[in-house]
Amino acid sequence: MVAELDQLLLDPTRLAIVSLLTAAEWAEFGFVRDSVGLSDSALSKQVTTLSKNEYVEVRKGYVNKRPRTWLNLTGPGRSALSAHIAALQAIAEKAKADGASHSRG
Repeated sequence: MVAELDQLLLDPTRLAIVSLLTAAEWAEFGFVRDSVGLSDSALSKQVTTLSKNEYVEVRKGYVNKRPRTWLNLTGPGRSALSAHIAALQAIAEKAKADGASHSRG
């Protein structure tokens, strides 16, 4: 049986974003942008995709009269990431086992 990878998380940028958000609750947009190494527009595009798929929620507000955006990984986003990582691990383990059995034969 082949593990089921999450098509949305096959993109390395989206994978990096949701992975970063697992360790933070309501991370500020600028922090995510700098941590992932994207421009504002590139991060905004990825966040829109993740938000439309309910992996990330977005909250807007102000700090000292300056607009700010915060990002949070949703429950479904966490579940999707966990399943995706488990699928990657299963693929790696199967390949390792197949390689080991091939070298013995």
